[in-house]
Amino acid sequence: MITRRHFIAMLGSCFALLVPGFVGAKTTTPGGAQRALTGGAKATRDRVTLTMPGIAENGLSVFTTVEVASPMSAQDYVKTIHLLAEKNPREQVASFHLGPRAGRAKVATNIRLAASQQVTALVEMNDGSFWFDTRDVVVTIAACVDGG
Repeated sequence: MITRRHFIAMLGSCFALLVPGFVGAKTTTPGGAQRALTGGAKATRDRVTLTMPGIAENGLSVFTTVEVASPMSAQDYVKTIHLLAEKNPREQVASFHLGPRAGRAKVATNIRLAASQQVTALVEMNDGSFWFDTRDVVVTIAACVDGG
């Protein structure tokens, strides 16, 4: 016979197994998105300028600009710009696909940050090389607490 106590214990066990899916558990380890995007290739800190405030009063909307020193010609252009934030539920915040016809290798957007953390701009060039820049951002009011 199942008592109320046994039923509550079983219900608690089932809930404990299901909780990680509801809270937005990470599927990658910290830095895992960068390794996945580069395929393990080395990224160099140069050519990329990541601009964002050092202190973000509200993590729901943090203005971010990424600019890459590139002529954007058919021989040398930015292929993709990725924004990564390790402490967010989804580490890869945004990706921008560019080509030689873009004219300038510069993007600007607002991103959400779950906590104070280091944000990385990872750039893939058309020749397969990777470049990056990072910024430390202190967030006073965190976003992404609802799992979205």
